[in-house]
Amino acid sequence: MIRFIGANPGLTILHGDERVAFASVWRADWSECGPGRAIVLWHAGATRVVATDASLGLWLAQDFTRHFPEVAGLTWPVPEVDVDEVLIELDLTTGLHATPRDLTVQIGPPTDRRLFQTDEFALGGVKHGLSTVFMPCETGSLHIGGAPVPGSAAKAFLADAEVWTRPSPSAD
Repeated sequence: MIRFIGANPGLTILHGDERVAFASVWRADWSECGPGRAIVLWHAGATRVVATDASLGLWLAQDFTRHFPEVAGLTWPVPEVDVDEVLIELDLTTGLHATPRDLTVQIGPPTDRRLFQTDEFALGGVKHGLSTVFMPCETGSLHIGGAPVPGSAAKAFLADAEVWTRPSPSAD
């Protein structure tokens, strides 16, 4: 059963050896919660979502992003959700520029492009299928309120042509 079709670039910021921020940028071309765009941000122990639709943003934060390896072991409080326009410029040659409200996420350019597929991606203890074109990138930055988040991009990537599936209820 298909749950999501779209794109999901991401950026992890480290300050020294400490994870200080993770931004997950979502473009839902189709999903169980409808289409739209969102940024899910973990920073300074808080979780925040800016999305074109509140239900979509909360669903992406709670059902997907909180289970990603990039945030494993971090406290994940219930996200503050703001509804607003989320502008996403995604170019598979040059990278990503996303700007909702007071956030700016920049990622790119890609250093490689490869197809990634698995049927073993656990989201909340339930194995999901994931197929995506994964593109690691050279750089990334995150600005909040116009100020850069201190640190460096430890993991910056583009992910497009992304499809998340889960087994149908009747599957063994």
